[in-house]
Amino acid sequence: MSAQTKINEDEMVGVLTETVEPFNLVVWNDEVNTFEWVIETLVDVCGHSEEQAEQCAYIIHFQGKYAVKQGDYETLKPMCDAITERGIGATIEVAVNK
Repeated sequence: MSAQTKINEDEMVGVLTETVEPFNLVVWNDEVNTFEWVIETLVDVCGHSEEQAEQCAYIIHFQGKYAVKQGDYETLKPMCDAITERGIGATIEVAVNK
């Protein structure tokens, strides 16, 4: 193996291992907001279908929180802000791969 081949392999490994961690947009349960308001918000802000938003709302209610969207931080930040502006708790968290 030539020195040039070794350098190229090392560069390729560096490129392949350099990844951006995905983020989750997490919506939190509370005792204030109605199912209808959470569903409407998820449809408007996240682009969910009515059925998808309803399923998310039930999971949020029973689990206490749910990652309603995954993506890069720059995409999720305006969504998180729009959700919190509507009085619903939301955060952005680093996605944990299991």
